Amino acid sequence: MFSKRILMVALAASVALPAGAARADFKDGLVGGLVGGAVSGIIVNESAKARERKQQTTTTTRRVYQAPAPVNSVERQQVREEQTALNYFGFPAGSPDGVRGRNTRDAAAQFQAHMGYPATGYLADYERQFLISSFYRAQSSGAATAQLIAQRGQGTRGLLHAYRDEAVGVPTYAAAPAPAPAAPSSVMASIPQAAQVPSAPAAPTAVGFAALPNLMASGGEGPSLASHCNQVSLITNSNGGFVTEASMGDGRVALNEQFCLSRTYAIAEGETMAASLKGVTQTQLEDQCRAFEPAMRDHVAALSLSPREEVVQNVRGFVLQSGQSPAQLAGTAKICLSVGYRIDNMNVALGSALLLTALGEEPYGELMGHHLNEGFGTTRRPDLALAWYQGAVEAVERGAEPVFAPGNTGRTGLLRKAAFQTQGAQAGSGGSVQPVATLPTFKLE
Repeated sequence: MFSKRILMVALAASVALPAGAARADFKDGLVGGLVGGAVSGIIVNESAKARERKQQTTTTTRRVYQAPAPVNSVERQQVREEQTALNYFGFPAGSPDGVRGRNTRDAAAQFQAHMGYPATGYLADYERQFLISSFYRAQSSGAATAQLIAQRGQGTRGLLHAYRDEAVGVPTYAAAPAPAPAAPSSVMASIPQAAQVPSAPAAPTAVGFAALPNLMASGGEGPSLASHCNQVSLITNSNGGFVTEASMGDGRVALNEQFCLSRTYAIAEGETMAASLKGVTQTQLEDQCRAFEPAMRDHVAALSLSPREEVVQNVRGFVLQSGQSPAQLAGTAKICLSVGYRIDNMNVALGSALLLTALGEEPYGELMGHHLNEGFGTTRRPDLALAWYQGAVEAVERGAEPVFAPGNTGRTGLLRKAAFQTQGAQAGSGGSVQPVATLPTFKLE
C-alpha cells in the first residue's frame, strides 16, 4: 500500500513537471515576444525617421538643357558674306558657315588693322560696306583685277588699298584690258537669237566739218554711278558710319548712302542668279542684257516726265505684250539689273528695275526714286522721286519682302524720313511708245 502511494506520487510529479516547464516556457515566450515586438517597432520607427531625415536633407540637382536660340537667317547670311570676302582678301575667317566665331573675329581685326580702322573684330557698317563692295568689284572686274593685284604687290589685300585710294582721287594706274575682238557666237542655250542686238550703223559725218570727238558715245549717258558711290563710301567712312534715322541731318546724304547700298545688293543678287546659267560667259551676258536699252528706252525716258502710276501702268502693258511669263521675266530682269550696275549702264539698270516694279516687286521702286533724286540715267527730279520712295516704303510696311539690306529693320523709317524731308511732288506729262525690240530670256535652273 505504501509502495503504491509512493508510485502514485512519483507519477504525479512526473506529470506536473512538464506543465510547470511549459508554463515557464509560455511566460518566457510571451515576455520575449513583447520585448522582441518592442525592439522591432523601435527599429522600424528609427528607420522611418532616418529615411525622413535623409529626404529632408538630400538636395536633388537637375540639369535642364535648353535649345540654343534660333539664329536669324538674314544675320547668318550677312556673316557668311563677310567670311567669304575676308577669305578672298587674305584674312582667314575659316569656312563661311555664318557663325561669327573666333576665326571670323580675328580675320575681321586683321582687315581693320590693314585698313587703319580700330581692330575690334566687329565690323562697323561702313567697314562692312567697303569690304563687301570691294569683294564684288574685284570679282566682276576680270583682267583689271589681276593687273591691279600685280601692280600692288600685296596679293588681293592690295586691292583694298587701291579701291580706297581711288575713292579719294589717287590714281591706281591699272590700265583697262584691251577689248577682245568680237567673234561670231553661236546661239546660246536658253537665250533666243532674237535677243541679239544688231550693231547700230555708224553715224554719217557732216560734210565740210572736221570729225569731232564724242566722249559720251561709249554708252554712258551722264555721270558714272560707280564713281559716285566710291565718293559716297569715302564720306561714309569719314563720318564714322552710315547715317541712321536718329542721326540724320541732311536727307540727301542718307539717301545717297542707301542708293549705293541698294546698288551693291542688286549686283550681288544678280551674280548669284547668273551662276546658275550654263554655258553663258560674262561677255555674252552683258551683250544680252544690253537688249534692255532699245526695248525699255521709252519707258526709261518717261521716268523724267510722267508720274509713277502712269509709268508703271505702261510698263505693265509692255509686259503683257512681251509674251514671256512673269516669273521668267523677273529672273531675267534681276540678272540684267546686276549687269547694268556692274558695267555702269543706267539704261539697262533702270529698264530692269522698272520691269521688276511693274511685275509686282514694288520694293525695287526705291531704285527709281534714287535715280530721279540724283539724276543718274534720268533728269534730276526729286519731286517725281517722292512717289517712288513712298511706293517702295509702303510696300515693305504692308509685308513685302525687303530686297535691299533686309536685316536692317530701321531702313524703311530712314528712307521715309529722308525722302519726305523735302516736300512737294509735281508731275510732268509724257507719252509712251510701245517697244519694238525683243528682250533676252534667261532660263534659270
